[in-house]
Amino acid sequence: MRSRAAASILSDAGFTNIASMQGGIRAWEGLVAAGPPEAGMAFFGDAAKPDELAVFAWMLEEGSRQFYMRLDDYLKDEEARQLFQSLAKAEESHEKTLAELYKSFSGGSAIGDKPMTEKGEFMEGGVRVDESLLWARDKDVTAILEYAISLEANAYDLYIKMGRRFEGDAQKVFSLLGDEEKKHLERLAGLLEKKV
Repeated sequence: MRSRAAASILSDAGFTNIASMQGGIRAWEGLVAAGPPEAGMAFFGDAAKPDELAVFAWMLEEGSRQFYMRLDDYLKDEEARQLFQSLAKAEESHEKTLAELYKSFSGGSAIGDKPMTEKGEFMEGGVRVDESLLWARDKDVTAILEYAISLEANAYDLYIKMGRRFEGDAQKVFSLLGDEEKKHLERLAGLLEKKV
């Protein structure tokens, strides 16, 4: 995940000749890549329209909500289960905020009026929900918490980037969502500290 994150940061800084190696340093050393599904920093081209960004962010929030809700099937740690259920509710709240933002961009049509073929298939970090759940099935609570932290860091980065692209209400919404993602990171990191 660090390779893609670094590539995204370099791209934002204006560099154009950038490469990211799938599997990271372990692949570089000739070893088989291991670990959770690789998340990428969300990147949007300059041509993306505000309503499209709102829909995209809504879909990622829905995917993250599904992931957090379905972790309940794998986690035996009650404190972690409660945290992930709480995060799932927060993602639902984010969806409502993004749906309202979409309405303001689209002249009043609802987000549900727009065809969304990937509704909930992908989550923050751009990874598939099903791949992430398959990976999490036999992992301990610390590995799952670390993975969730990397996903929330991607979401935080996403909203910072979106906030920079707009002014007015859109900027306020994306800044608010960024602040929320930062709180998620703090909660996840706090529980991880207790578990390690």
